[in-house]
Amino acid sequence: MTLSEVLLWQEIKGKRLGYRFSRQIPIDEFIVDFYCKDLMLAIEIDGESHHHNGQPEKDRKRQQRLESLGVRFIRFDDIDIKKDISWVIEELQLTITDLTTHP
Repeated sequence: MTLSEVLLWQEIKGKRLGYRFSRQIPIDEFIVDFYCKDLMLAIEIDGESHHHNGQPEKDRKRQQRLESLGVRFIRFDDIDIKKDISWVIEELQLTITDLTTHP
């Protein structure tokens, strides 16, 4: 796990956001960084490995495939997580509120 994954996991594990998240979960043939089954919400962290070797295109195709299965995505850059984890948690809370009030 990267530092940003560790930092985010410390914030979302258990039910701090009102829902249980798991990490490194396989869905279909793909692995997502964090996943909440109740919300069908995947959280992906884009780090340096996502900035070369065609990775954004692979990520986009994977996201499209999983979204076709009903999985919703929210992405964060690992720099944002390291810089301001409170902003990331706020964004997650807003996303969860939106998902639960407008399914």
